Amino acid sequence: MKKYILWGLALFFVTPHLTAQDEALPSNWKKEGKIGLNLSQSHLSNWAAGGQSALNTLGLFSYKANYAKGKHQWDNFLDLALGYSVIGTSKPIKTDDRIEFSSQFGLKATEQLFYSLGFSFKSQFANGFDYANDSTHPISGLLAPGYFTIGVGMDWKPSEHFTISLAPLTGRVTVVTKEELSEAGAFGVEPGNTARFELGAKMVARLSKEIAKNIEIGTKLELFTDYLKNPQNIDVDWQAALTMKVNSWLNANIATHLIYDDDIMIMDKDGNIGPRTQFKEVFSLGLSYTF
Repeated sequence: MKKYILWGLALFFVTPHLTAQDEALPSNWKKEGKIGLNLSQSHLSNWAAGGQSALNTLGLFSYKANYAKGKHQWDNFLDLALGYSVIGTSKPIKTDDRIEFSSQFGLKATEQLFYSLGFSFKSQFANGFDYANDSTHPISGLLAPGYFTIGVGMDWKPSEHFTISLAPLTGRVTVVTKEELSEAGAFGVEPGNTARFELGAKMVARLSKEIAKNIEIGTKLELFTDYLKNPQNIDVDWQAALTMKVNSWLNANIATHLIYDDDIMIMDKDGNIGPRTQFKEVFSLGLSYTF
């Protein structure tokens, strides 16, 4: 746990140097980064009403670098998150873990339409566990799964706040590098295989806008269908966040994440295994720095 806190503090000191280097970029680059560290802590000693001490941490980092010149545009997004909670003397429990990178190149067709070629990657930093049942055998990890996607299509950009990307020809490779999980056929790979290829269509819609003073909403919806297997089943990945700024360095965030993928099997409380809607909500209050 201490090393994650130290990483977060180190990033706060490193960021000004990154900013100084970015100033050398030409003016046709538009860039913005944000780093945050959210902490909550409670300590109980001889507390008659009961309870346990707790420490919650969440580190966040996002960066975008967008290029525009003439008929060419190139949009790049990086989004990282890692959070843990420690209750009493128990082992740290992971509460958030995300690695997402996307890069989209566009060639202007009309004022608002662009021919596009896009790449994206998704995974996580650390092992994940079903803490209610077993905290010794991971059910996910770095590159377990990892999603690599590349597609060609069109982008519609009616404003700087809203975009829609449609790629009717998209290849996606799902990798599961943990032997125990690949042998079990986790995340849609065939049992014993470490990778699975899909060919389909992908749609991504993004919205980011300040809806009131110091209140910003951001959301991203991804839809994917596989032409090769059950094309009627659509994978859904929908993220939304509401950020309320207290001042230039303190803010409150409410974030939600909904996923549905019929290739991911989940066991319910009655022991039934099947695809299910996954949902996560996180409320956090902490420090942030925009550069």
